[in-house]
Amino acid sequence: VQLQASGGGSVQAGGSLRLTCENARRTFTKVAVGWFRQAPGKERIFVASISKSGDASTYADSVKGRFIVSRDNGENKVYLEMNNLKPEDTALYYCAGKLTPYTGQIYTSQNEYDTWGQGTLVTVSS
Repeated sequence: VQLQASGGGSVQAGGSLRLTCENARRTFTKVAVGWFRQAPGKERIFVASISKSGDASTYADSVKGRFIVSRDNGENKVYLEMNNLKPEDTALYYCAGKLTPYTGQIYTSQNEYDTWGQGTLVTVSS
């Protein structure tokens, strides 16, 4: 599994961005995907995750109601729609994948993921 995150940029508070996590391999349908972020000087933390089927998802409390994770397995892509962005959302965002036999399983711990993409930077100004 090889993942690549893209779509980061600079926006003002209240704006929106959509991040994309892509996988060129056919095994993407077997992969649950998580999004994590690392702000300057802080540890990397969980943001959102989605099951390999796309039927289940979960979010960190800090982004619940503002971020939406979805996937298009036909296109081998997972999206993170980020709305009403705040300065505290500024971070390097990573997507990660976990091969799993379980259709509806979601994973929130970094240690559970097998593969990580490079980060994409999101900067939110006030």
